[in-house]
Amino acid sequence: MAARPDAELEAERAADERTRTEKLKDFAQDKTPKKLKNPTNFQVRFRTGFIYIAVSVICVLASEWTTLALLVATAGISAGEFYYMLRSDAKLPNEMLGIIAAMLYPVSVFFLGLNGALYVSLALLLALIVWYVFWMRARVPDVGVSFFGAAYTGLLLSGIVVVRGALPDPWGGVLVLGIFLSVWANDSFAYLVGSKFGKHKLAPRTSPKKSWEGFLAGLVASMLFWWGMSFIPGVTMSVFQALAFGLISGLMGVLGDLAESRIKRNSGFKDSGTIMPGHGGLLDRCDSLFLVAVTSAILLVGGGCIPY
Repeated sequence: MAARPDAELEAERAADERTRTEKLKDFAQDKTPKKLKNPTNFQVRFRTGFIYIAVSVICVLASEWTTLALLVATAGISAGEFYYMLRSDAKLPNEMLGIIAAMLYPVSVFFLGLNGALYVSLALLLALIVWYVFWMRARVPDVGVSFFGAAYTGLLLSGIVVVRGALPDPWGGVLVLGIFLSVWANDSFAYLVGSKFGKHKLAPRTSPKKSWEGFLAGLVASMLFWWGMSFIPGVTMSVFQALAFGLISGLMGVLGDLAESRIKRNSGFKDSGTIMPGHGGLLDRCDSLFLVAVTSAILLVGGGCIPY
């Protein structure tokens, strides 16, 4: 009896594998409660958001190393989404250099302080100049987009590294969590109040769904969380400082949100990615955090609220 061709055997194995996969899917579907089989958009959004928040809280509170890992992953994924959108806007960024630099920013600040961010910026600029000189298709705007993407997603997030290391455990993690909560509260209250009472558009051309009513509610929520942060041991912050810093932080969060909305609108994207069903991309979820991270570090250190 003649041996069967390798291609035929491979096709048969692939068919068996597909059959096993389908059986597993059917089994999982049968065991899934009916109310979970066809989730609504709100359910999908809630589950994804819960996972994101749970991972963030665990990483921030566990240690400085897990916080660093969270920031590195966030910077790398967000940078990738940023460059993907800009490619659709007729830009040709150097994604490899940009993503590597974005991930190195928090690492460099963690080990070398603010000097580390300077070293990464100089190295990135030098590498981009070499790339521009020897790759004829590269244009000056491509160099600018490559540098901006890394700084936007990596350098700004490095402010969290400064805040996390300023206080001993667990209070450094609690302070960073407070900053995260202020951002989430700003977004959530703005969405809830804006969707129910919003009548006056904040930036109709950039983000049509945002309203002045939601904007003000978000600022109040941010200020309240910053007031709560003033009670964290090791933080020296008066009530006036806390409320003022909360207001500034809230404004920076809205600005970051609007900036990312402008990027998406110019590039023709509704979402920056699909990694977070119900929310879009990670960049969509963290757009407010970038500016808040660096602003918080400047306010807390510059205001003498935490040591550096």
